[in-house]
Amino acid sequence: MSDDAPHFGSEQDGDHPDREDEWDRMRGKYLLSPGERPASSARGVHHQALISSDVERTIAFYQGLLEFPMTELFQNRDYVGSTHFFFDIGNGNALAFFDFPGLGLEEYQEVLGGHHHLAISMPRDNWERVRGKLEAAGVEVFLAGGTSMYFVGPDGERLELISDPLGEMYGNQVL
Repeated sequence: MSDDAPHFGSEQDGDHPDREDEWDRMRGKYLLSPGERPASSARGVHHQALISSDVERTIAFYQGLLEFPMTELFQNRDYVGSTHFFFDIGNGNALAFFDFPGLGLEEYQEVLGGHHHLAISMPRDNWERVRGKLEAAGVEVFLAGGTSMYFVGPDGERLELISDPLGEMYGNQVL
């Protein structure tokens, strides 16, 4: 476990240019003050869908270790024999999975436009308890900023549990 390794153990770190001027320009151009911001056209995240290579292993991880109750399981409408199943991640949001037996899917690979990680907020006491369960199960956990823990799920999906409240991150209001 490390307090400074939010890169999931990656050996490739890349350049670290000073981009403060660029960020200031973009904030000035695009970021409206809360009073000027229009309401979003969306209601929220219905579900984030990921791929599972082993349905029961995924259920054991997400329901057993992370304490996200499974809420439904049925056949995927788009692929006969594929399982589509859901977990409650709080606040009316769901995390969904598919398995695609027989497709021979490859392991996770980071690509532009691809999934980097999913961050899920949980109260600090739950965060601490789940951290202990992950560590006891041998899941490598990386800590960052005192409120974020990063780890990898059973199929290489990268996850973050953050103890900051929804709409906040590292002391900044993001919503």
